[in-house]
This record gives sequence, C-alpha cells and structure tokens, in this order.
Amino acid sequence: MKKKLIILIMIVATMLTLTSCASFERGMKDIKSELSGGLNRTVNIYGRNGDLIASYDGKIDIEDSDNCNKVKFELDGKRYIYYNCQVEVIEK
Repeated sequence: MKKKLIILIMIVATMLTLTSCASFERGMKDIKSELSGGLNRTVNIYGRNGDLIASYDGKIDIEDSDNCNKVKFELDGKRYIYYNCQVEVIEK
C-alpha cells in the first residue's frame, strides 16, 4: 500500500511538472490551433530586401515547412503560399 501511494505521488508530481513547462504549453497551443482551424494572428511577409510585401490578420492556421523556404497558411478559405520570404507571425 505504501509503495502504491509513493508511486501515485510521484506520478502526480511528474504531471504537475510537465504541465507547467513552457514546451508543454506550446505543444498544447499547437494542438488547439490544429483542432480549431488556427489562432488569431497577424502574419507579415517581407521580401529579401526587408520591404513588407503583405500583411494578414485573422484566424490563421500555419503549416510548418521542413526546408524553411516556404510558408503556407489559410485565411478566410483561401490558401496562401510564399517562397523565399521572411515571415513574422504574431499571436493576438
């Protein structure tokens, strides 16, 4: 009985530690974004010279790119894809 109580306390302590981690909170936010169709964000797209090309506001779901030279997202039922640009994403 004593061992079970100790194990239970250790499990609860571990869960409390994990749920208070910043990486856990970021992961939960990613899941929330995926399930709800995005988060309220501002997305700014900059060209190579640093000039602002476009800016978008709204509930935006962003798809990560493995090769880091493409960003793809959806807003109001339209899909946007930008290549070789600097992208700034700000959550509201």
